[in-house]
Amino acid sequence: MAAPCGRSSPWLWAAVVPAAVLCLAVRAAEEASTAEFDVRPGGEVHSFSRSLGDYTCTFTYSAQGGTNEQWQMNIGVSEDNLLFSCSVWRCQRLCSHFRPQGKSYLFFTQFKAEVKGAKIEYAMAYSQAAVGAQSDIPLKQEEFEITETTVSQREGKFRFELSKLMIVAKTPHDEL
Repeated sequence: MAAPCGRSSPWLWAAVVPAAVLCLAVRAAEEASTAEFDVRPGGEVHSFSRSLGDYTCTFTYSAQGGTNEQWQMNIGVSEDNLLFSCSVWRCQRLCSHFRPQGKSYLFFTQFKAEVKGAKIEYAMAYSQAAVGAQSDIPLKQEEFEITETTVSQREGKFRFELSKLMIVAKTPHDEL
């Protein structure tokens, strides 16, 4: 189920947003920014950021167990400049193939994704990303919280599993 901010029906968001994010990524391909980074265990807090024009997405985390995992951040702005998207996920083998890989073997002790320059309209976090015939497995609503600019774990409720995070935010624009 989707995790929208505001008054819209969650079922509407669950049906529309994944398709909209895909379209946004495709339509904004010329301006989209994709970057790979390592999620490093060891319990220290690390951050990774990317900016596109006036908009920034920052992923901050602390993880334990195993060795580094290769992750990817994709940011984009819609053609009409009304939406900013940020997706973060664990990669399968090579990130250049743009495929999320199932479940992370790292235990996340904390995570936070923050957008600057826009306000979150939709966000969802997943314990497992879709692989083959399997679907994405979202975190339970009580495991994370959404504000106007952040998505983060809920202390004492988050079960330490994160493999994918998606945000769609409205950009400020002048009304005519």
